[in-house]
Amino acid sequence: MKKIKNENALFKEALRVGSVYLKKRGVADFESRDDINFKAKAIYTLLVMDKLIQPVPKDQEDNQNIRHKLAIWMARLLPPDHSLLK
Repeated sequence: MKKIKNENALFKEALRVGSVYLKKRGVADFESRDDINFKAKAIYTLLVMDKLIQPVPKDQEDNQNIRHKLAIWMARLLPPDHSLLK
């Protein structure tokens, strides 16, 4: 797994955008005290179900790979001149 620039910031933005997506879909509404890994897994699962991202192999489905996958998803959604991609 190749680390991407600003991966942590992209992951945080993916959590924010993913939370809005989950809420609009009527699937979930996170509490502020919910665990980050729980939020990431829920967002990842919905994105896979909606075929917006490809799943990682089941034997590699851990928090680190899920965070990386969400960061990549966010990087692809942002415009090329966005500050997080520089």
